Amino acid sequence: MEKALNNKPKSSPEMIIYGLHPVMEAIKSGKEIDKILLQNTATGPLVTELRRMVREHNIPFQFVPIEKLNRTTRNGNHQGAVAIISPINYFSIMEIIPSVEAQGKVPFIIMLDKVTDVRNLGAIARTAECAGVDAIVVPAHGSAAINDDAIKSSSGALLRIPVCREDNLKTVINYAKQSGMQVCAATEKSSTPYTQVDFSLPTLLIMGAEGSGVSNEYLKMCTAKAKLPMLGEVESLNVSVAAGVFMYEVLRQRGIL
Repeated sequence: MEKALNNKPKSSPEMIIYGLHPVMEAIKSGKEIDKILLQNTATGPLVTELRRMVREHNIPFQFVPIEKLNRTTRNGNHQGAVAIISPINYFSIMEIIPSVEAQGKVPFIIMLDKVTDVRNLGAIARTAECAGVDAIVVPAHGSAAINDDAIKSSSGALLRIPVCREDNLKTVINYAKQSGMQVCAATEKSSTPYTQVDFSLPTLLIMGAEGSGVSNEYLKMCTAKAKLPMLGEVESLNVSVAAGVFMYEVLRQRGIL
């Protein structure tokens, strides 16, 4: 692998590029774009071309009113388009797993399903970095933004742990299984206590959002499911706390603690 498996800060605070031509050039040059904001009433050939490029490159985007773009650029000449540049470099799961195995390590990767709170994302990343997790996988759409707030919440851990932003989590799950990893969901729908899952195996651990949990479509693909015991009246733990319990159980079983 040509790039090291950690992240370096590229911009702080959050960097933006605005204007139709500058945003299009940012896409062409391969910049890591977190999200593109498009004016919901903008029209014209360049707007049409930009929308095509955004979809072709699978860049997360959002249609917004002109007032939001004005606030974002402080009334700059945005021409209906603003690109928010990611403060980190993203990786592919297909480069992470072979790299970890080449180092002689047993892979341990965390996948986050619909975790949209930046503080939870930051807290999970902080614990993951402390626990030696090899990477965090997040979906390209429907996840907390990895921005300056998330980095601060992680105490900088998001700058040190590889993050894979993937378009299709099903593809990630299938690739992990093909690579010989067990795919374990943390879910209250399981009857198996988390201490009874064999985490000495290469593992992709899926954590879901509070309330909704791991999506049923992913649960069906898992090779293992595990739950945390709930002895009180509250039904679930905060997702970052639950993730921490699972991560350190992995360390315990692997003889690291």
